[in-house]
Amino acid sequence: MTDETMIIEIARTLGVRPQQVQAALSLLDEGNTIPFIARYRKEATGTLDEVQLRCIQEQYAYEQALSSRKETVRQSIEDQGCWNAELEEALNKARQLQEVEDIYLPYKPKKRTKASMACDAGLEPLARLFSEQNPKGPAPEDAAKAFLNDDVPTIEDAIQGAANILAERFSERADYRQKLRRSLWQEARLTCSLQVEEKDAGPMLTYADFSERITRLPSYRVLAINRGENEKKLKVSLKEPSDKHIDMLCRLVIKGHSPYEDIIRNAAADSYKRLIFPQMDREIRNELTAQAEKQAIDVFAENLRHLLLQPPFEGQIILGLDPGFRTGCKAAVISATGRVLDYGTYYLTHSEAQKKKSAKDLANMIRRHGVTLISIGNGTASYETEQFVSQLIENYKLNCRYVITNEAGASVYSASELAREELPDLDVTIRGAVSIARRIQDPLAESVKIDPCSIGVGQYQHDVNQKDLSSALDQTVTSVVNYVGVDLNTASAALLQHIAGLTASTAGNIVTYRNENGPFKNRQELLNVPRLGPATFTQCAGFLRIKNGDEPLDNTSVHPESYDLAAQIAGQYGLTRADLKEPEKLAGLRDKVQCNAAPKLAASLDAGEPTIKDILEELRKPGRDVRSEFPKPLTRQHVLSLADLKVGTVVRGTVQNVVDFGAFVDFGIKTPGLVHRSQLSNHPFRHPTDIVHAGDIVQAEIISVDADRGRIGLSMKKVKQ
Repeated sequence: MTDETMIIEIARTLGVRPQQVQAALSLLDEGNTIPFIARYRKEATGTLDEVQLRCIQEQYAYEQALSSRKETVRQSIEDQGCWNAELEEALNKARQLQEVEDIYLPYKPKKRTKASMACDAGLEPLARLFSEQNPKGPAPEDAAKAFLNDDVPTIEDAIQGAANILAERFSERADYRQKLRRSLWQEARLTCSLQVEEKDAGPMLTYADFSERITRLPSYRVLAINRGENEKKLKVSLKEPSDKHIDMLCRLVIKGHSPYEDIIRNAAADSYKRLIFPQMDREIRNELTAQAEKQAIDVFAENLRHLLLQPPFEGQIILGLDPGFRTGCKAAVISATGRVLDYGTYYLTHSEAQKKKSAKDLANMIRRHGVTLISIGNGTASYETEQFVSQLIENYKLNCRYVITNEAGASVYSASELAREELPDLDVTIRGAVSIARRIQDPLAESVKIDPCSIGVGQYQHDVNQKDLSSALDQTVTSVVNYVGVDLNTASAALLQHIAGLTASTAGNIVTYRNENGPFKNRQELLNVPRLGPATFTQCAGFLRIKNGDEPLDNTSVHPESYDLAAQIAGQYGLTRADLKEPEKLAGLRDKVQCNAAPKLAASLDAGEPTIKDILEELRKPGRDVRSEFPKPLTRQHVLSLADLKVGTVVRGTVQNVVDFGAFVDFGIKTPGLVHRSQLSNHPFRHPTDIVHAGDIVQAEIISVDADRGRIGLSMKKVKQ
């Protein structure tokens, strides 16, 4: 397949123009990153976004793999002297790797099989005679006599050997396999039975007597069943109407009445039961798993994206609490810039004397440093710590609030080399409290220090391909970091390395240069950083911000290559480039600039309309943080208990996690409530992420409370959001 054919095929699949695909592939081939292309090469690609660009990249890689596999198959069949026009046409038409493998199957080198042994014994002519199904041919027994030898001592052995050859030939017919595969996907059911005692089944008890059509199986069930099978708690099988499929195969292979009809029929049954169905069984199970894993990874990535986009609590003095029972609660106070001001360990769940002393000491710490917000980790003893803090605020009349923070991965970060570099004087346990505080102060800057797989906002994350999961989550982190942009003078190396074009090495060089030479005064100074050349500068510069620098446009997402254009646009409104430093003049420009002016400006300045629109948006809101458009996490002063809940009560909470079957909402008690997908909306939707995202603030009505099992059912259908 030529590149031109691939491009046309990708454009058709993705619903874009071939010219857009060609432009995207050319830019990628030149070494440009996807965030850079999506933001700064919109004219070239016709405003393709990151998702479309990644799809083009992935589809092109698939098309290349498909083309390569076709060539390998073609060469192998040619070497066997079996190549013909029919095979060439079939291979050229194949659009999936599975189709190519079906075509190759009859010619693929095999281990020794019943059919190959029969061929070695000289029974292939007998099999050919049977397959011709001549109604006037000799009786099978008479025909078989001519093939008796030391390897084939009886007539029955000769007939069976020929039937084995036919069974294998039937199983290798691509057209037969496609028809049977299609029917299996429509008819088959996945069934489960328990392999252990009910008391040992745990969550797998749900699947003790389970059966569902594979076309209706949601991905989370597939992954749950796979886990049960791997743990040897479930026996899983694919059930299908085998008689129906054997009849289907018989209709395909039997041409009419002949002396060999029964032999052909038996060979078809054997072919289906022994060869076709076992292969299809594995194929379908693998495909179900692949689809389920992709869905789970997509959901995890979507949740992670919204978690990373949580707005920062700027200007707050924050107390981070890492709850614990036996070892106590670790506490750390950080300044508005993230500097550690104080820390300690407090015993909030021990004796009354210890609780009173801890309350007094914590209250003094909060007042001494002017703490305005308390961040409580959601791990072990979180609920007890929340109760303690709620009473502390009330009893000591403290002027602060608290928020529950996802602490997943805090312990991993605390023991990491990065944490030792950042907080060398602190014990590993105190570093966890610092991380919990900083996660509220700037969720993005802190979360990028943790392996995304450890953040825990997905479903069945340990049951999916870990390499694919890690790759998808890394892409999500990179996408969000570049979408938000980072402060060049305060960002850590861990954050900078996710900027387009930068690596861990160049990010470290930026921090070293900053430490040795002081804050960057302009973006051009980046070219003085070792190993950061013009090509890297082009990729990264637009995503790095400098506040109060020499160049006002350095605090925007306007790329340096467009500074002259931005100055011309400002000139259209009577401002010079220097005027962009003046807050009053900027405020006046904000009132004048209208984004719908882009077409007229593009024509007069001979520039691309998408770039003009982006520049106008930046001139209207220079230095804005895109995360400010999202709601901040809910803060509280009082805690609820399960006993306080009544069916019909409307509660307000934060979406913790979104999964295939619904959303978990934290509304201030130990157990989050579940809004099942059937209770999410009155309107049709494809997936719960179409309705809610991690971090959303929602209102929901309590529809069920099961205190014994610790389950709370919520509904958003009747509550106006």
